[in-house]
Parts: sequence; C-alpha cells; structure tokens
Amino acid sequence: MNIIVVGCGRVGSELAYRLFQRGHQVTVVDSTNASFRSLPKDFRGRMVEGEVLNQDVLRRAGIKQADALAAVTNNDSINAVVAHVARIIYGMTNIVVRNYDPRRRPLHDTFGLQVISSTSWGAQRMEELLYQREIHSVFSAGNGEVEVYELAIPRAWQGRALSELLPADGCVAVALARAGRASLPSGETRLEACDVLNVSGTLEGIEALRKRLAHPEEA
Repeated sequence: MNIIVVGCGRVGSELAYRLFQRGHQVTVVDSTNASFRSLPKDFRGRMVEGEVLNQDVLRRAGIKQADALAAVTNNDSINAVVAHVARIIYGMTNIVVRNYDPRRRPLHDTFGLQVISSTSWGAQRMEELLYQREIHSVFSAGNGEVEVYELAIPRAWQGRALSELLPADGCVAVALARAGRASLPSGETRLEACDVLNVSGTLEGIEALRKRLAHPEEA
C-alpha cells in the first residue's frame, strides 16, 4: 500500500517505521525538518517538510496516488481538517485519525472519522490491569469501549450453566475452549473447571463478571 503519515512525533515515526518494515510505501509529512530525526536510520520512505494544511504539501506527498492516510500529530484540529480534506477533496476512504486530547474527541466525531485515542485507551488499559488479574483482555475494539477477554473457569463453577455466570448486560460469550477444541457456547452450556472462556464486554460488564466469579454462591 501507498500510505501517508501526517506527523513525525513519537507516534508518527513509530507507525511509519512499522509500515515500512512490512513493505509498504510510506511518506511522512511534518512541518519541522528536525522531526524526521525520530525515524530510525534505516527508514527508506519519503519525507516531506511543510504545513500539511497547505494542499500543495499534500500533493507533493502524493495524496492523489495514496491508498491510505494516518493523521497523528498532537494537534486535534489539524488531524481532523487533514482527514476531512483527504476524504472530501481527494476521495480517500481509508483514513485513521489520532485523538490527542480526549476533550476534543467530539471534533472528530463531528466529521465522522475513524479515531484512535491513545490517551483514553491507555488509561482504560491501566485501569483494567489494576483490577484482579484473572481476566485479561485479548482484543480491543474502537478505543477500548468494548473488548474481548479471556478467562479460565475456576473449580467453584464446575457444572454450573454459563447463563449463571454471565451478567444480564454488558457481557456476551464469544467462544469456549475445552481440551483444545473451541465451540460457540449457549446459555445452557455446562462449565468445567479449566475451560477457557472468551467473552466480549464493556468495562462495566466485565467488572460484574469478576464479582460473579469471586462469589459463585451469590449467582
């Protein structure tokens, strides 16, 4: 793919290098030439210096031929405007935008952009890791509002129905693995100790699940 990365700070340089390592054609755009020093020495993509809100800079970056664009500066307004221009003027559909300040998230939502908020996601992951460790996340959707978690069924839940374990809201069974074979469980599925259960849930739903795991006598 031919990909433009707007912003060559810590996130932009890391993203550009990862894409380059996977064989993509990468162009990095930044308003400050010194920012390109963040790129590893073996990076072989293109570097374009200039104000990205200037359409001439975007054209020099090859936006007409690009397959995708990531706007990852630390300025939410710039990220939103660049992404909007790429979509409306150049017809690009594969666009990802960084949300730097969670308070500015409504700006991106107004434009209907695909957004990654590293601050919100990072804070939520740390919050989860501070809780009990028997349930851990294996996949995060969006900005972490919904995640897929994995847990081993404790002996106290041997023979109980799955429906007794799962909260009524905020938590849905995805798969259950037993003796190395996975299946799609129903609410009537009887649990066995050491079953590996994957559930999709919100943070609130998973917290309710943790409480049920700890107190099977109350379920």
